Amino acid sequence: MEWVEATGTTVDIAVEAAIKELGLESADQAQVEVIQQPKAGFLGVGGRSAIVKVSRKPRTRNRRGRRGAKGERGSGQKTKSSNGRSKSRNTKKDKPSRSSKPQKPPAKDKKNGSPKERRAMDNNGTAQPKKDKPESSIEDQAKVAEEFLTGLIASFGLEGAVQTRIEDEVLYLDVVGEQTEALVGPKGATMYSVLELTRTTVQRRTFGAPRMRIDIAGYGARRREALTIYTGKLVEQLLENGGEVMLEPMNAADRKVVHDAAGALGGVRTYSEGDEPRRAVVIAAIESNDDA
Repeated sequence: MEWVEATGTTVDIAVEAAIKELGLESADQAQVEVIQQPKAGFLGVGGRSAIVKVSRKPRTRNRRGRRGAKGERGSGQKTKSSNGRSKSRNTKKDKPSRSSKPQKPPAKDKKNGSPKERRAMDNNGTAQPKKDKPESSIEDQAKVAEEFLTGLIASFGLEGAVQTRIEDEVLYLDVVGEQTEALVGPKGATMYSVLELTRTTVQRRTFGAPRMRIDIAGYGARRREALTIYTGKLVEQLLENGGEVMLEPMNAADRKVVHDAAGALGGVRTYSEGDEPRRAVVIAAIESNDDA
């Protein structure tokens, strides 16, 4: 075996596994090619392993004289055996292989195809058609989301429950329980990360995901109420004094609350500026010449 491909959580672990597979004593005897760097995921989602290709280093030939140093026995020197007869002793060592370069992987067999393609063939050699991915209902997707969130709460050692409801083809996830506030985070940052993890899990298990909304320990409802009240106060000031005001950067869900609240009051217009995650809402009073 001239080369081997190995995987591991880190490059060093993958190289160590490959060295053992090749029967080498240390990494100094190997040539290492990193095919893929490892990437850490979050809670086991989105990570990837390191992939390396390791081969033996070419052996260096000994260019010293073939006859050996003075006092050493050369090739073909005769020695006496116990019965007095001369015995020819050949001390010439086998020459190392001229080429110790890593062998290229075998070329793709045009007839049989790659290993993945061969797996898609039956015993008669005919290609099997790909099966369509099963379609899941939003009710089934709700069960997957509820199961994932329940397991997530348990893995953190928290006490809580998950409630799901479907309205206008939107899946609402309500996580209740005082201890579950630990999953909210500053300004709901952790809560929205949990939502993305849930969406990814549903997509992988059901080959798609509906529109989803999440609320943990009532934080989402309190946040929407506070933003609505705050937006109303800003609109009153702008209608009295004119001008415009830029709010602090917010996520997309909070920005939508501000847009909706300002639009319901009237007399102002709103738009967003900046790039994620520093995108913010601007509320501006509508002047008499801004009606167009």
